[in-house]
Amino acid sequence: MTPPKPASRPDKVSLWRYLQLFRQDILSAQPARLYRAWMAEFRTPFFRSYMCNDPALVDLVLKDCPADFPKSDRIREGLTPLLGNSVFVTNGETWEHQRRIIDPAFEGGRLRDTFPAIWAAGAAMVSRLALKADGGAHEMELETSHAAADVIFRTLFSIPIENEIAAAVFHEFRAHQKTQPVVNLGAFLPLPGWFPRFHKRETRRTAAKIRALITQLTTDRAAELAAGTAPDDLATKIMSLPDPKTGQRFDTAEMVDQVAIFFLAGHETSASALAWALYLLATHPEWQDRVAEEAVANLTGPDDFGQLGRLKIARAVFREALRLYPPVPMMVRETRCPVHLRDRKAPKGAQIVLSPWHLHRHERIWDAPDEFDPARFETENGKQGLRQAFIPFSAGPRVCPGAGFAMVEGPLLLAQLLRAYRVEPVEGRIPEPVAHLTVRAKDGIWLRLTPRCD
Repeated sequence: MTPPKPASRPDKVSLWRYLQLFRQDILSAQPARLYRAWMAEFRTPFFRSYMCNDPALVDLVLKDCPADFPKSDRIREGLTPLLGNSVFVTNGETWEHQRRIIDPAFEGGRLRDTFPAIWAAGAAMVSRLALKADGGAHEMELETSHAAADVIFRTLFSIPIENEIAAAVFHEFRAHQKTQPVVNLGAFLPLPGWFPRFHKRETRRTAAKIRALITQLTTDRAAELAAGTAPDDLATKIMSLPDPKTGQRFDTAEMVDQVAIFFLAGHETSASALAWALYLLATHPEWQDRVAEEAVANLTGPDDFGQLGRLKIARAVFREALRLYPPVPMMVRETRCPVHLRDRKAPKGAQIVLSPWHLHRHERIWDAPDEFDPARFETENGKQGLRQAFIPFSAGPRVCPGAGFAMVEGPLLLAQLLRAYRVEPVEGRIPEPVAHLTVRAKDGIWLRLTPRCD
């Protein structure tokens, strides 16, 4: 069964029609030719945009000359109420300062330290799902969101999702997702800084509530650090490490910005990828059984970090889910100066769009690009695709600092869940991929769970 894919729009539409489609879903607002094109130019009365699928151009933007292609300010327009001045939207010296503090917290050794907390979140997920393993239809994106949020709070602040503050953040974030528009006015019009952005009242309310709750957690942790009673988790690591260049540490406001993006990026993307992986396995039972058999043979406990190296099938499945349904479907950079892109000259201030969604399904790069095949990564085509056209976490200096973290969390939770349960699709409930902040299913991902007794 070929996994679901959104229909593409006609090749030529008016700007007004494009905006209407874009507000509904980023992916179906794009023409089908982007699955074969190396580059495409789009012009509006306000800016030029270039989508680059040529691996050489992707490397140019992300790896070779990243300083010449800073993050577009258009990205922050809709996210400012929640993310403030976080590492996700900053550029230049501010971004470098933030990464010098954040990156050490996610080094390989720290992944080993956080492994027991991730295991505990997966075990809690398995326990919660026992009440739903009745063969009935259940919406799994809610469950994977719950599990991913649990991972974030356990690894960042050493508290489970059942903690009062953690539960409140999770509740408000789900409300915030529903109010967050795909397009803010400032993302399309060159508005001056003083011009109001007209964020919805509910968007502002939920963002303010989330930030207030995170401020409470951060303030409490600062007090624990001062008293010498702070647990050894990611928040402690980040808040206690000075910038090796300037000696400065994050103050409370800066830390709130960073925790907000950790929650958005770490929770939202992991939840999306895990839910799609479960759907893909439900519709490909032969691969599901292989993951389950591997999990039974190799899962040991929270103290054995080495078991991750033995979960090869779960890792390949999760990687293939990231290829087909990259959580962040598009990234936007901006040209700092005029630049030649293939046979065209992009002016200063042009938008450079990199689309993991199209790159991961590009017909001139991948064999059978729309098919689910975790074994592809053992082929020469698949290995080449991984090197040239696989960027679910971006690449280069701005690669997501939590990429390694995600590749621990995803395969482990997948293995834990499938060791305990069998998942099956619900007849007539084929999920429709849509992209807003991340790639989710329009009406959820509905599956049936039953205990795995074999």
